[in-house]
Amino acid sequence: MQKISSVISRYITNIHIPSHLTATDVIEILIIAFLVYQILAWVRSSRAWNLLKGVVVILAFLVVAVIFNMSTILWIAGKVFTIAATAIVVILQPELRRALEQLGQKSFVNGLFSLGNARETAGKFSDHTINEIVRACYEMGRARTGALIVIEQDTPLQEYEQTGIEVDAIVTSQLLINIFEHNTPLHDGAVILRGDRITWATCYLPLSDNMELSKELGTRHRAGVGISEVTDSVTLIVSEETGRVSVAKGGKLKRNIESDELRAELIRLQKKTDEKKSRRKGGEKKNGEKKSENDDSLNPQSGQKKQKKQKNRK
Repeated sequence: MQKISSVISRYITNIHIPSHLTATDVIEILIIAFLVYQILAWVRSSRAWNLLKGVVVILAFLVVAVIFNMSTILWIAGKVFTIAATAIVVILQPELRRALEQLGQKSFVNGLFSLGNARETAGKFSDHTINEIVRACYEMGRARTGALIVIEQDTPLQEYEQTGIEVDAIVTSQLLINIFEHNTPLHDGAVILRGDRITWATCYLPLSDNMELSKELGTRHRAGVGISEVTDSVTLIVSEETGRVSVAKGGKLKRNIESDELRAELIRLQKKTDEKKSRRKGGEKKNGEKKSENDDSLNPQSGQKKQKKQKNRK
């Protein structure tokens, strides 16, 4: 604890706080705060979010190494960080390119304020959507129609959406079957689902390099596994050769599942989204309850009216 306190005190003494702030300083602070917020919002809406969490873990480990003076680890970190900036640029090349493209668009200013709410639209899917997806998969299986359906979760899929054609329609079994029908403009590629809507079709997905996958599997199955390796999405694959339905999740492929298994998997996804939403809304409800209690305490007449209503009910 003495080492920790000494390190903290050493860095606190080096912090320079100006005696007075001018109007220029305030404007500069606001601009920097706005830019930092927009960068974080962009990172949150891209695959860079997972990378950022890994960087935070590494930085926390290095802080511990600094506190306990682990010289060897700090020497290795210093050598690695010399090439870290180049590595990050290479890894985030698609996201950085997309951000620069958005910067050159006229609608970029409007997009700045919509980044924070972009993920709110990816809500849960209903029981009706589950039934429509299951019905479409097994009807296409009986007709030997190949299909690739990606269900978006927390990781955004904008990078892959841009390779396709926007649809933005409610999920129905008839629409899914028509999209993957042979010799139609949208049958080639994957369909992306977000909540109860089909957002994009004809999307191209990354192929998996997993050598453990069966050689019997074609490009469609490798694409389904590939997207599940780089995101947390769940992909449904209907084989054109056998008509069997498979599910790719977390880089693993579950082949030849029955309709009951597929329905159970979709219900589990639905419950996960419900739990996440309830956690987010839990704090809002608690705040609302506190406000209502404070309102009653400030207004004694409302409390008296509630007591009279309860007596009349009795």
